[in-house]
Amino acid sequence: MSTDHQRYSTENQAEIIAAYAARRDFEIVHTYADEGRSGLNFAGRDALRRLIADVQAGNTDYEAVLVYDISRWGRFQDADESAYYEFICRDHGISVHYCAEQFDNDGSLPSSVMKSIKRVMAGEYSRELSAKVFTGQCRLITLGYRQGGAAGYGLRRFLVNESNEPKAPLARGEQKSLQTDRVILTPGPDDEVETVRRIYRLFVLERRSEREIATLLNLEGRLTDLGKPWSRAVIRQILGNEKYIGNNIYNRVSFKLKKKRIVNTPDMWVRNDGAFEAIVDPALFDAAQVILTERARRLSDDDLLRMLTDLLGSHGTLSGMIIDEVEDMPSSAAYRSRFGSLLRAYQLIGYHPARDYRYVETNRQLRLMHPDVVATTIAGIEAIGGEVMTDEATDLLVVNREVTLAIVISRCQPTPAGSLRWRVRLDAGLCPDITVVVRLEPDNRTVRDHYLLPWIDVGSQGKIGMAEDNGLDLDAYRTDDLAPLYHLLRRRRVEHAL
Repeated sequence: MSTDHQRYSTENQAEIIAAYAARRDFEIVHTYADEGRSGLNFAGRDALRRLIADVQAGNTDYEAVLVYDISRWGRFQDADESAYYEFICRDHGISVHYCAEQFDNDGSLPSSVMKSIKRVMAGEYSRELSAKVFTGQCRLITLGYRQGGAAGYGLRRFLVNESNEPKAPLARGEQKSLQTDRVILTPGPDDEVETVRRIYRLFVLERRSEREIATLLNLEGRLTDLGKPWSRAVIRQILGNEKYIGNNIYNRVSFKLKKKRIVNTPDMWVRNDGAFEAIVDPALFDAAQVILTERARRLSDDDLLRMLTDLLGSHGTLSGMIIDEVEDMPSSAAYRSRFGSLLRAYQLIGYHPARDYRYVETNRQLRLMHPDVVATTIAGIEAIGGEVMTDEATDLLVVNREVTLAIVISRCQPTPAGSLRWRVRLDAGLCPDITVVVRLEPDNRTVRDHYLLPWIDVGSQGKIGMAEDNGLDLDAYRTDDLAPLYHLLRRRRVEHAL
């Protein structure tokens, strides 16, 4: 089940299944239950994973699996997926019974047709629900309410009731408890608000770069809202986010039905200008956008390539260091941003380095991605009420002073035959409780999926070679996103035995 407020609560399902078992003289010997988990995909369904693993390994002391109804396998967008898991059970001699369906799962034509229809209906239910939820969220945005996400530096989330009357501020990780309540953004502490305004003044009036501003704030001992040092990326995010002038924007990125994240074009954004109290002067914000736009469009692609060609002619070779040493020339970072990588820019002017430097570009990209991945992971853990500390000596994340996490980004290495490979090195010296492996797509920029590898199970392997499909022994730890990790780390109240 995905929530407690529906007829599919595990308690209701258990009662129906128990009654079915009693009528058929079955004895229930084991229960697999995924409580509070989405049925859109296999990721995070720990109980279903255990069921399939037990069946395939022959570790079963039962002859039948009792399921409440067809949709309890999952509301998969591919209707064949739930059929696949049923087939695995039947292929290993274990029959499947649907306790709340109006037909027997006996392999007859009517039964097969009804199962196919029900599987499609289960997926369609999720699609319809997703559309309704999205429509509702868009409406709330236009009414001026915040939809998810941290407030950001200099801002705070505040709870209001259905009449827009203020109730209480929301701390990081706290959520509303009433469906009728709404969340808005309000100015944060005075020192944070002044720091945001100062960032804009330094950038617009003094023409300081993002990196210079970050260095200045770090020298003063200031930290971001995540308790982290300032970086160029954080400053850039503050300079470009319209929430600081009170605008409420939604749907810049889509992640529907657990599919891949999609960055939407501005015409698809949902917005409400002036929804919140601005903490930055709109004129100053507009001036910052002009500077950012001019910086990006000051030179055309042809101009950049012409300058690169002239530099090659004068030096006979090219490198990121050579480019950065020329004062009147855009930095190597500008070429990477415009063309995707330095190697791509080299190819466009017909320059081919004697050595294959593609791995250098990829490794540089991985180094740039790692802080963002870590920050996103920390934010997700804190959103569920977890406490995260970073071990400065090892870079391990320590969650709730109990669990240690290592985050590893694994680049994709296509083989000459066209298949994909990833290599993961596990740190035997640190022995983190869980290693979070972030696998990248072949472009080595986009996240493909994640593996949550417990040290107790895989730590002894040292190095792990991965393919697109790795078998259940390894793919049992695969997940599309980090929701299963957050579910695992969420603290729960344990009742004392009397």
